[in-house]
Amino acid sequence: MTKPHAAPSPEEIKEKQALDDALEEGLEETFPGSDPVNVTQPAPSRGDGHVKRSD
Repeated sequence: MTKPHAAPSPEEIKEKQALDDALEEGLEETFPGSDPVNVTQPAPSRGDGHVKRSD
């Protein structure tokens, strides 16, 4: 049988909160994490010859 999990100590709670805050700050500073959405359709490439597009 396994023992029930003990509640986290106040120090563990503070450490987890500090890590969560650091992660949130890092995510906010790197937003947006990808290129912006392209509004226009790019021209077809040579490899797109078999794909039918509707404009």
